[in-house]
Amino acid sequence: MFELEEKIYFYVLIAIPVLVVAFLMLSIWRKKKQKQFADHRLLQRLTPEKSVFKLVFKVVLWSLAIACFAIGLVNPKFGTKLETVKREGVDIVFAVDVSKSMLAEDIAPNRIEKSKQLVTQIINNLASDRIGIIAYAGQAYPQLPITTDYAAAKMFLQNMNTDMLSSQGTAISDAIEMATTYFNDEEQTNRILVIISDGEDHSDNAVSAASLAAEKGIKIFTIGVGKPEGGPIPIKRNGIIESYKKDKHGETVITKLNETVLREIATTTNGFYLNGSNTQQVVDEVKKRLLAMDKKEFETKQYTDFDHQFQWFLGFGLFFLFIDVLVSEKKTKWIKQLNLFNENK
Repeated sequence: MFELEEKIYFYVLIAIPVLVVAFLMLSIWRKKKQKQFADHRLLQRLTPEKSVFKLVFKVVLWSLAIACFAIGLVNPKFGTKLETVKREGVDIVFAVDVSKSMLAEDIAPNRIEKSKQLVTQIINNLASDRIGIIAYAGQAYPQLPITTDYAAAKMFLQNMNTDMLSSQGTAISDAIEMATTYFNDEEQTNRILVIISDGEDHSDNAVSAASLAAEKGIKIFTIGVGKPEGGPIPIKRNGIIESYKKDKHGETVITKLNETVLREIATTTNGFYLNGSNTQQVVDEVKKRLLAMDKKEFETKQYTDFDHQFQWFLGFGLFFLFIDVLVSEKKTKWIKQLNLFNENK
């Protein structure tokens, strides 16, 4: 297991291009001043021991030293011991609607981005619960199986968009049915499915699917994104709205938040519905509900012992600086004797 402890120190690497640019500007300035002072051939005779190669070499040494110090500050670590750790929590599956109606901008910045914000903030407030992710439109597709890796969950979440699924429409029933396959632990007493959607359901089987989920001990929390009055679905090119989606009659399609369906789905499983307009209220309510539930103890494997590697990079950095001190700006005699570039005629 490889881990970077303080990634912010990678910004120190900016010093390398700054150093190179400063060296080039100084070299250009020196040449201009030298031309004003004397002819180039005369200067070579006056300073025969001066080595341009060594000046460049010293800049390379400083660049390597800075790179090593930056990586040392980041502190790369390698996991050396894999242990089984016991944790307590609830299994939570997030089903995120990625249909085209989620592009509507009746809620800022748009419904799909708001959904991702909501799920991300909920995950940030979890402790030891296991989570999974499903994306659905006309069909449901698994994105991430039940896991305790929150970083991976948020990475998958950020990559979700309305173009990821070819089948369009909104089949909430498919998402519910797929979620039932995620909960394969028979001992888990609390199984939660969180559906984030605008409530448009083109399958008409969502409530029936919710009833079957309830029989398997699954509670459904539904979060509505959008506004009841709705909004058009923009068609963009390079981030600029070109037009709005139209129906077969040429009328602009207005997609509306259907809270009735979402409430009915939640009620069927003894869950609850929340309007997603206020992110903090949603996070607080979900957190409160989860804390009130019984937690199941489960086992997970994780790296517990890490070997710090920063000392190697700090050592190499000091080594490059030490070499820089030893290297003078004059030509080395034995290299000069080789006459590699035919300097001595």
